[in-house]
Amino acid sequence: MSLKYSAFILFVIILVIGGPVCAEGRQPVPFREGEKLVYRAKWGSVSAGEAVLETLPCQTIQGKKTFHFAMTVRTNPPINVLYPIRERQDSFMDADLSRTLHYEKKSTGYRAREAVVRFDWENLAAVSMYSGALQKPVKLLPGTLDPLSVIFSIRAKKLKVGETLEFPITDGKKCAQVKAFVSGKEILSIEGRDYETYVVEPDMATPGFLKRGRRLKLWYSADASRIPVKLQSRFPVGSFVFELVSRTT
Repeated sequence: MSLKYSAFILFVIILVIGGPVCAEGRQPVPFREGEKLVYRAKWGSVSAGEAVLETLPCQTIQGKKTFHFAMTVRTNPPINVLYPIRERQDSFMDADLSRTLHYEKKSTGYRAREAVVRFDWENLAAVSMYSGALQKPVKLLPGTLDPLSVIFSIRAKKLKVGETLEFPITDGKKCAQVKAFVSGKEILSIEGRDYETYVVEPDMATPGFLKRGRRLKLWYSADASRIPVKLQSRFPVGSFVFELVSRTT
């Protein structure tokens, strides 16, 4: 086999299994730069808006190559009257998907807020600015992630029914160890397409971090891509459901 032919085969394999990782990454991942996942949002039976998850070009943060993930959420006009949401989150995760290096969140809807969190791993501290105000540093646990990167960290794992996943998570204000349970498998039908999925349920009652009374449930496709095809977030006042309607790579 010629060297050129071998290189071509390697290139095809990379495209099939998920695309190139950042230069320092040690293993292929089930997502690739340029992937865009679009979700339809519902509040009960009412069309509520849209959410978009993207894997953007790798960047260098603190001298290290990082994955750049982004999520934007936008509500529709009928919901805007009650509770308008315009939010964007950006997560910069190290090439091994083992910890976060930087996180930003900006909201311009019902309540305008902006957060910038720098993960100082040399001093094991998260240093954050909330709407221009410097916050007290938060002690980091080994492997701490931000709220957005958890979605991709779970996606990078080979899920098994009955297992428990654990993640230290911080939003720049508090840091806590959060558990997520792979509770079962379900077949979902969305937009005329059937998905075999793993059901993942984070423990939303983690003391000192996530508020009680809320429930979160995620469905990941049970294939090599492990796409989050549905997310359900329940609050005391109702339930938001996000279902995948398109994927581009």
